[in-house]
Amino acid sequence: MPVKRCGPAAVLENKPLGDGIFRMTVRWTEPVQAGQFFMVRGWDRFPLLSRPISVHDAAEETLVFLYEVRGEGTQLLSEKRKGDSVELTGPVGTGFPVEKLKGKIAVVSGGIGIAPLLLAVKGLSGCEVTLCCGFRDKSYALDDFRPYVREIRVATDSGREGKKGFVTELTDPAEFDAVITCGPEPMMEKLARACIEKGVPCYVSMERHMACGIGACLGCTHHTAQGAKCICKDGPVFKGEDIYA
Repeated sequence: MPVKRCGPAAVLENKPLGDGIFRMTVRWTEPVQAGQFFMVRGWDRFPLLSRPISVHDAAEETLVFLYEVRGEGTQLLSEKRKGDSVELTGPVGTGFPVEKLKGKIAVVSGGIGIAPLLLAVKGLSGCEVTLCCGFRDKSYALDDFRPYVREIRVATDSGREGKKGFVTELTDPAEFDAVITCGPEPMMEKLARACIEKGVPCYVSMERHMACGIGACLGCTHHTAQGAKCICKDGPVFKGEDIYA
């Protein structure tokens, strides 16, 4: 889908969820697809680059970003308050093919990789969805998922919640008809390779540092089974077999 808009969006809420996690709601009226993202900035000159942030949720007149403070840019975003504005370029990228998926679906996240998966879960109409999510210590944003999933499985590094260990230990691809995932690349690679071995379709949402976000600078180029592709324009969602086979 082509970029629809570049311009300011009013901040309606920017709520901390704890441990450097924020949920920002802005005014927005254009359609978006699950898995797409925006280039977001809330400052004038520096940092030089906008930040790519995936769409967490969308309604008729609002857009929601779930993000983690990781550096100067996201720190500045976390300081935005109701009535401020942010500059958005988007929506950009190829999202999850939720309308094509049927049956039992595993939705697997690691850390802030849970961000693009709420809108995906909402789009899995008629599917039996299991959310498998991994966190360092404490979960967040799970209540938003509960109306749309059959089961939530949680793993934490610390063992504070759910199973102590890796989220991949909670996800056997043989249980499902398809898997969609976003999170740390080692996690996604392990999961995608297990899906390939068992013949289960897997869709991965890749993350990279991005300069333009629209495929012009080629800074996020990644090798795939179909040759070099831009994570921003051709992704961020790819078939697991195209990335890891």
